[in-house]
Amino acid sequence: MASGLQGSEIIKLAGEINELIKKGKKIYNLTIGDFDPAIFPIPRELKSLIKKAYDANQTNYPPANGMPALRTSVAAFIKNNIGLDYHADDYLITGGARPLIYALYQTLIDENDKIVFPVPSWNNNHYTHLSGGQQVFVETKPENNFMPVLSELKAHLADATLLALCSPLNPTGTVFTAEQLKEITDAVVEENAKRTEGQKPLYILYDQIYWTLTYGDNKHYNPVSLNPDARPYTIFIDGLSKAFAATGVRIGWAFGPSEIISKMKSIIGHIGAWAPKAEQVATAEYLSDHYVTTEFLDHLKEELHFRLDGLYKGLLAMKEKGYPVDVVKPAASLYLTVKIDLVDKTKADGETIKNTADTSAFLLENAGIAIVPFSAFGASKTSSWFRVSVGTCNRDEISSIIQALTNAIDTLKK
Repeated sequence: MASGLQGSEIIKLAGEINELIKKGKKIYNLTIGDFDPAIFPIPRELKSLIKKAYDANQTNYPPANGMPALRTSVAAFIKNNIGLDYHADDYLITGGARPLIYALYQTLIDENDKIVFPVPSWNNNHYTHLSGGQQVFVETKPENNFMPVLSELKAHLADATLLALCSPLNPTGTVFTAEQLKEITDAVVEENAKRTEGQKPLYILYDQIYWTLTYGDNKHYNPVSLNPDARPYTIFIDGLSKAFAATGVRIGWAFGPSEIISKMKSIIGHIGAWAPKAEQVATAEYLSDHYVTTEFLDHLKEELHFRLDGLYKGLLAMKEKGYPVDVVKPAASLYLTVKIDLVDKTKADGETIKNTADTSAFLLENAGIAIVPFSAFGASKTSSWFRVSVGTCNRDEISSIIQALTNAIDTLKK
């Protein structure tokens, strides 16, 4: 397993970019799904509460499933905001969302069990490898905003153990419509009704960690609200990281069927992937204050959408002028889906851009723009679509990024 495991391509790319920045090269680093704390600091009230908790010596082991006050606070936060009513004991708190996804795979997947997931998507291929399962990639289409639809998934559900879904989707920043998600959820419920006693169910991993960050008329939907019969088969993955620009605070939570959460708790207990106690104590109090959480979320959404919309409009203008670019309207999160098709174009030095890797290298060298190809998220190596992340982008850099991209493409021979 270990010899065949690949590291994160995104983290590797980010490391290479940081080295260039250290050497003095001007780079617009739009790669990693994180926030620059100088631009997007965590809520001041949360920071104050974390300090207060450390001053109160809240530094010993927390309970294995999370502080009771935090589980109660999170359960109320979820119920009040999206109407999902789960008991606090059906929540599990860990150090960010990654341990939860790992524990879920380890809980549900036996060797050679099938895991179905759309691509592009984040890290499902690696978690499948870690659990010894079989990967079933379902490549999505730009006309569906890269969200999976039932017609693409249906043929793979009959003998699968897990369907891994994410909305808002990393890497695309797009969302399920209610109709799309209900069709898929209904199919999972129907599939489980066919399974015999003793046969393992088909479960849904529903990663909704970006659900607070939707824009305009876009809304967040979930399987259980659309079809309550999906409740026994749906495990939610969520957390503080993206909603409150708090990726380093490391507070993630899962909730779902009691028997699944209980087994996940045991796995987390053995690997010790708890969230720090002081951060848990602070977050419990912070999430209980509706006014300050709403105020921060409104501010963060406005700032992110300003950047996403600015880049979106700039790329649309380039497309209208005939540049080989395209872009999907941003719906959520901190990501923008961008197409930059430079394959077979000739650089000033006479070399031809042959593939996506060459395109990425050209943009980095000639525009100082670093973005992540969808191939890093399991899509085809020939895909010319990229993820742009605005978590490290200043407001006044938007026009500069568009101009740098325009200037770089202008150097290519027609």
